[in-house]
Amino acid sequence: MPVTPSTQASPAVTPVTEAEVIAAFARREHAGRALAGDVERIARAAQAMAARFHLGGKLIVFGDGGAGSDAAHVAVEFMHPVIIGKRALAAVALSNDAMTGRNGANGGDAAEVFAHQVRHWADASDMALGISRDDRCVSVPRGLRAAGELGLLTIALTCGEARGDGHGGEVADHVLVAATDDPAVVKEVHVTAYHLLWELVHVFFDRLGPPGRRASR
Repeated sequence: MPVTPSTQASPAVTPVTEAEVIAAFARREHAGRALAGDVERIARAAQAMAARFHLGGKLIVFGDGGAGSDAAHVAVEFMHPVIIGKRALAAVALSNDAMTGRNGANGGDAAEVFAHQVRHWADASDMALGISRDDRCVSVPRGLRAAGELGLLTIALTCGEARGDGHGGEVADHVLVAATDDPAVVKEVHVTAYHLLWELVHVFFDRLGPPGRRASR
């Protein structure tokens, strides 16, 4: 007689041990503490972004591979705040335009895909936020470099223990590093970092006086 689904035995599940839970937290501790230690760097980036938004600039966000979903998340956070009463601030994610990205990759140098779009979308008053989860990415630094050449404020979310390794340090005005090479932890630190930027941008934006002040870098 066949066994019905309701009477099938569930597979045995080995419980997670306390040691495994502790190890999972330990993997995140160093990177989390490093991000907390970057409080001044985060605040400076948010203040500069608020000044650009206050003068009418928009935020252009891009990320390579899986970081493209983070770019879309950032743009949505700024354009459609989940907190009632918070101001919507202009932002666009280049990774949302799949056809442009695909044609750029197929028709030319894939490493130039973000730089090409920045050169055609951006104004000098804008901001560029580039996100990359590993040190092999080329398209994000190139996009940031192109943005800097146009006069945009540039912010990089990168990873790894070292700064200024060609992955963001010398091509962005503000660099925030997830101090780990663990891809899962990099993702978690980046999410925390751009949520902090969103929150602090609104704090600084609300403190600014009448429009007209010079945007900072």
